[in-house]
Amino acid sequence: MKNDVPYGAWESPITSKAITAGTVGMSSIRLDHNDDLFWLESRSQEAGRNVFCKYSPEDPLRSERNAVDVSPTDHNVRTRVHEYGGGAATIGGDTLYYSEFATQRVMKLQLDGSNQKAEPITPDGGRFRFADGVFDATRECLIMVREDHLKSAPKDVVNEISTVKVNGSEEMSVLATGNDFYAAPRLSPDGNTLAYITWNHPNMPWDSTELRVCDLKGDNQTSNHKLVAGADGDTSIIQPLWHPQTGKLFYISDESGYYNIYREGTKDSILPMEKDFGGSAPGWAFGQQGFDFLPDGRLVTVYNKDGSSRILVAQVTGNGPATEIEEYGAEHGLPMMIGGVVGTDNHLFFMGGSPSTPASVYKWSLTQCEPATQLACSSSLSFPEDVISIPKQVEFETTLGTAFGYYYPPFNKEYECTTEEAPPLLVKAHGGPTACTKTSFNPLLQYWTSRGFAILDVDYGGSTGYGREYRRRLRGTWGIVDIDDVCAGAEYLVKEGLADPNKLCIDGGSAGGFTTLAALVFRDVFKAGCSLYGVADLAALAGDTHKFESRYLDGLVGRYPEDEAIYKERSPIESVEKLDCPVLLLQGDEDKIVPPNQAQLMYDALLKKGIKTSLKIYEGEQHGFRKAENIEDALDSELLFFKEVFGIK
Repeated sequence: MKNDVPYGAWESPITSKAITAGTVGMSSIRLDHNDDLFWLESRSQEAGRNVFCKYSPEDPLRSERNAVDVSPTDHNVRTRVHEYGGGAATIGGDTLYYSEFATQRVMKLQLDGSNQKAEPITPDGGRFRFADGVFDATRECLIMVREDHLKSAPKDVVNEISTVKVNGSEEMSVLATGNDFYAAPRLSPDGNTLAYITWNHPNMPWDSTELRVCDLKGDNQTSNHKLVAGADGDTSIIQPLWHPQTGKLFYISDESGYYNIYREGTKDSILPMEKDFGGSAPGWAFGQQGFDFLPDGRLVTVYNKDGSSRILVAQVTGNGPATEIEEYGAEHGLPMMIGGVVGTDNHLFFMGGSPSTPASVYKWSLTQCEPATQLACSSSLSFPEDVISIPKQVEFETTLGTAFGYYYPPFNKEYECTTEEAPPLLVKAHGGPTACTKTSFNPLLQYWTSRGFAILDVDYGGSTGYGREYRRRLRGTWGIVDIDDVCAGAEYLVKEGLADPNKLCIDGGSAGGFTTLAALVFRDVFKAGCSLYGVADLAALAGDTHKFESRYLDGLVGRYPEDEAIYKERSPIESVEKLDCPVLLLQGDEDKIVPPNQAQLMYDALLKKGIKTSLKIYEGEQHGFRKAENIEDALDSELLFFKEVFGIK
């Protein structure tokens, strides 16, 4: 017999300690020239340290994930280029090159076991940061995005593409410079041509970029920096990649209205679809690659459809559209894909999962099409399926048409509630805001649903994955469209009888924190909220953030200071007098993206007005919490805060 207990008061085995104790983040899967499999792990139990790992099920020192650590125990494989990083590690032959977080120096480590000591190949002193490298065997160097912090002001940081000699001489030479940003340097198979992405303020990489190629001559000489795509100034070009056999250059462009794959010299997409390729949040981090080439020359890529994912494999060696297109999904034994796919001629390797399965590394046969084999799992814990809520995609009307989200009902087979008509609802506003949510297993969501809360994870207007028009809904309207959508989603669920109108709360991190605070200030839908390292003062953010995002608000809000009135009008801190519900503020003290003073200003204003509030500033945390003890405390504090507000005992 089930326990009849009020919503929100159910007990759950999914505790904050359980979430951090046995779980790591897994990303950046790749194969080397020997077809050895590697990935990157982020470990909250080690203060968020990132570790480069190798799949090695036979090694006696392997972890429970059948992997051995490759990077040294005292190193953190993480770059701070653009602050969001990505592309921190590169394999060249039998050598691993990676950025060490504390010093931001590029380290060199032999993978064949001949030398287990990592050696620096870039200067000390903290002036330079590096990311997104590619190994150039001919010139014995790395070609990388380099960020020069000789002058510390964001506007004075210089981004370039540079070589880095791997012999330890610390010699560097600039290959491309003059624009505000560079990404994805990719070397042609013959080593004679370099492709790269570049753009200038006020654009972000999903607004307008250029794909260029240049000839490489000698060690340090380039010429003929030719524009390949992006000439119209209103198209986003991302993720260039050379075909290993034909030497043709491929890339992703949104010129059709969706992120589709193109070949240099062709007008139309080789895979024309009203679907976005390129990943869930393309452009935010380095090293993203939404498609790849198998050794036999076939293209492999992933796209999402109605909360699930599909793999496409196709021949692209001709000059026209892709041919012999094969599509695979759950009916072929594939889980939900997370990130990119790499492979051999007969097998694919990828990160995958499901609403009930933690992110894992999988191997799948292209010839047998049997269920994918799980090689390594991000969690050593297994939660019973009778406490796992399965999401359902919902669509609801809002000011600009239809918006999307995923509804997670409260679920725990040990409990029911017959005394209340509907559960409390926590609306999730994702960060970005140019990003999207995912339906893969997320214990941070199941933590709530297994306790009797419903969740609405909203892909508000501006989110990726729904085409360019949907992504551009936030142009000039951040603080309007996103608020309309999170409120409309909550009201839709109330109307459907799936949420208690008196127990609606909202949370979000970073840009989602801004949407949270703005929804609480400018609307009367929610009864409480939690902002995690969120933006309270748009003007302060425009004047005090890192270079990558320093002009982001030009497109989302307006030019600053010319449009200062709009900034003030939409900033929650400027309209605290309209706020009359409790707010929890959680913040890292080393955040360079949304500085801690934003949370402090909001907290002081709420205290002055006498509104129930609490501020927690976590020592040693940047933009997003990585330490286990802080992740646990933040989650438990939020639950306690909402239970107190709603009178849940």
